[in-house]
Amino acid sequence: MNSLPLYRPTVDAGDLVAVAGQIGLVDGHLVDGGAAEQTDQALANLLIVLEAAGLTTSDVVKVNIYLTTMDDFSTFNERYNKVFSSEPPARTCVAVHELPFGALVELEAWARRR
Repeated sequence: MNSLPLYRPTVDAGDLVAVAGQIGLVDGHLVDGGAAEQTDQALANLLIVLEAAGLTTSDVVKVNIYLTTMDDFSTFNERYNKVFSSEPPARTCVAVHELPFGALVELEAWARRR
């Protein structure tokens, strides 16, 4: 994949908001480094999308995480736990064959409007 697909970063579904998958992109390019740096940027991108929708991490009820190798699970958790430190949302983490742009990490979320 050489270009960003057309997509909506969020979709309202009643009081729930689906947040599209976020990877470690800045200006259409993956950040330098490995899983730690990509996780940090994917989380930063998630926060930007949440804020634009008038939401915060405390509104997030579910996160789906995709890693290209479970060898990055501990690294991901260290970074993730800094963002979702109190009352973390439910989550699922799976290993996948590959992600767009050669990313190592992708996460998507569901949030609730209060």
